[in-house]
Amino acid sequence: MTVRVLLADDHAAIRAGMRLLLEAAGDVVVVGEAADGAAAVTNARALRPDVVLMDVRMPGTDGLAATRAVVDEGLAEVLVLTTFDLDEYVDEALRAGAAGFLLKSAEPAALLDAVRRVAAGDGVLAPEVTRRLLRQLARLPVGGPDGRPAGAPDGGTAVGDPRLAALTPRERDVLAALGRGMANAEIATALVITEATTKTHVSRVLTKLGVASRLQAAIVAREAGLV
Repeated sequence: MTVRVLLADDHAAIRAGMRLLLEAAGDVVVVGEAADGAAAVTNARALRPDVVLMDVRMPGTDGLAATRAVVDEGLAEVLVLTTFDLDEYVDEALRAGAAGFLLKSAEPAALLDAVRRVAAGDGVLAPEVTRRLLRQLARLPVGGPDGRPAGAPDGGTAVGDPRLAALTPRERDVLAALGRGMANAEIATALVITEATTKTHVSRVLTKLGVASRLQAAIVAREAGLV
């Protein structure tokens, strides 16, 4: 499968460098470029790439606002690529629906792997921010004073979040797997289903929960005590 990528960065030299890197891989093609967030949204509408590599700091409409627009319209998956790993950027990127967050200092192989994984429906977080995010999740309350999820007798699954009632048992299994950070291939192996079926389940889980990315679904799983 050829992955179609749109580059959004206000520095032409960076866009040129990323284009050379990505297209040298053979299975990635850069279908367009944008120098600001507004152009990124416009080009995503016209070109319908698989992945938008989105810078955060751009003139006019910034990358976070552009990410929200791209995700809300279902135009593409967004991989935020930035020089900065500030907490506020990570949080805002995830809330905007980004499928991944990577630093520009990442090795070329890591960037290519992230693009492929995001295109395949997986989520990606830079190692520099993964541990911090996990610490934040660990501090989230998960239930009553006995440590079990609210509304979950005898250690059963949580029922405090009304969105979970819409999930089938299999979809709850998939949500729990997302909460553990598992990729589609790992979920398929664990649940003894195909990757295509896994992608369908993940899509349905995101829709029923009303979230834009698997990373947001993972947070729901943690807050509900499924992990």
